[in-house]
Amino acid sequence: MWYMWEGRRILSIDEGSRPSHFVFMDIRASLRIASFLSLILLVVTGILLTLRATPEGLGLSDDSIAYIAGARSMLAGHGYREAWLASNQPVTHFPPAFSSVLAFFGLFGSDPLNAARYVNALLFGLNAGLLGILAWRMTPSLSAGLVIAALFVLNSEILQVHAVAMSEPLFIFFSLLSLWTFDLYFERHNHWLWLLLCGTFVGMAYLTRYAGLALVATFIVALIILRDSWRKRFVSVGIFLAAVLPWILGWGIRNRLVAENATNRVLAWHPITPDNLQIGVRAFADFFIPIEAWRREMLKQPGIIEGMIIVIFGAIFVWVIAKAWRYFSEPQQVSAEERIDAGSREFIPFTSGLYLFAYLASIVAAMTMFDAATKFKLRILSPVFVCLLILLVYLGIWLRNKNRGAVILLTFAFISFAFYKQFITVNELSKGGLGYASFQWYDSKAMEYLSELPEDIMIYTNEPGAVYLYTGRGSYVLPDRFDSATAQIRAGFEEGVIKMQSEINAGNAVLALFDGGDNVPQDAPLLTEGLHLAHKSAGDEIYTANP
Repeated sequence: MWYMWEGRRILSIDEGSRPSHFVFMDIRASLRIASFLSLILLVVTGILLTLRATPEGLGLSDDSIAYIAGARSMLAGHGYREAWLASNQPVTHFPPAFSSVLAFFGLFGSDPLNAARYVNALLFGLNAGLLGILAWRMTPSLSAGLVIAALFVLNSEILQVHAVAMSEPLFIFFSLLSLWTFDLYFERHNHWLWLLLCGTFVGMAYLTRYAGLALVATFIVALIILRDSWRKRFVSVGIFLAAVLPWILGWGIRNRLVAENATNRVLAWHPITPDNLQIGVRAFADFFIPIEAWRREMLKQPGIIEGMIIVIFGAIFVWVIAKAWRYFSEPQQVSAEERIDAGSREFIPFTSGLYLFAYLASIVAAMTMFDAATKFKLRILSPVFVCLLILLVYLGIWLRNKNRGAVILLTFAFISFAFYKQFITVNELSKGGLGYASFQWYDSKAMEYLSELPEDIMIYTNEPGAVYLYTGRGSYVLPDRFDSATAQIRAGFEEGVIKMQSEINAGNAVLALFDGGDNVPQDAPLLTEGLHLAHKSAGDEIYTANP
């Protein structure tokens, strides 16, 4: 008798008088161990790569300071507040999850500013590992998990997202966990516990970014499509919402109680501008085309990148609709259990496709109705890029059955180009900090001047985040004619200018205008009219009362 492996089963074959027994090693188990160890190596590589790219800390922006200041406020026992502003009101505009994670590490003695670097480095590695696990679950290929993890670690755009102190890496982490538990829900014969866990991760994603509502919509639609009866659909959606709603309602109630608003968003119509669309086109061009010279040439040709975006998203949309129609119209013939046993495992790519369009719809809705200041920047589009990586690897597995050699060559090309671009990106990022972490801010003489002011002197400035970072003091924002969030004229500009100047002329405040940020005021001459220029350096100016 001798033994051989066929998939996961052992076949026993009686050879009668054969004198020898042939025992074959479990090659599949050995390959799994090797693949798992390789995935761990990629996770560690991602962590180290982020640390290598950020020797002076993560990049910092206005939103970064909000998260860091909110974490410090929590650690001080004051709750989640706008510590970077003199008003120090409760925070509602930014959900609390990222600040809470930073505050947790602060309990062990690490300042949230420093903790953010290690948190995002860890998340970069963990997100790569989660993608590898998802690829293993959605395909029968062990190599697929390693390929998608490698593409993630070598993707310069995604590294840049993790190299800035923002909430997107944590949001991606919870999103991937929700996809994993959703797949486990079907694999484990629709056990309600996995659906509760999925809803919990979606709730955490919502408390990281309000765009988590796109995940809520995604899984509700997926459950309606994938369950094979209306009774099962209603029950599963109810279980899912029972896990999600406490997080959403709890945060909304807190905001109503402390600030009389749910999310600090105001409903107003402001269509997406052509400039904003061009920002998005450039972000997609950076993701699709790894060579800078090629990218510049293609951007010079009108419609090339736009056409590429339309073709790719159009193909994904058609595939998602076709799969949705098949699952919904033939629930008995294409049941969840049958798809798992057959090894097709389409839940993850199908749900990722749904999420891709739900997320895009959510940010378009936010830009047009709630927050005109949101742009199609890299960090906003990063969850879309993660979905595209999942679908790319799934496509590669499908094509491998048609032409294995071509897929191997394409995989090698993708990884090679990604490695080349990532090498350049890491070297560029490691040269110095980004945003408020750059030398122009920490070498600022104007900041040094502000640091020496008495504590009772108020500071009006166009860069309150930077002032908080380098002086540790909350400041006042400048009067502004235009509300960037609603894209509408702001009332009371003249009254605000008069109030600010009266405080300065009374010797109770100063005006600090910084030239290096994104918030240079258009009304600077009016704001400084009649005030004394007490300090000027590197384009930065500080005004006081006339001596």
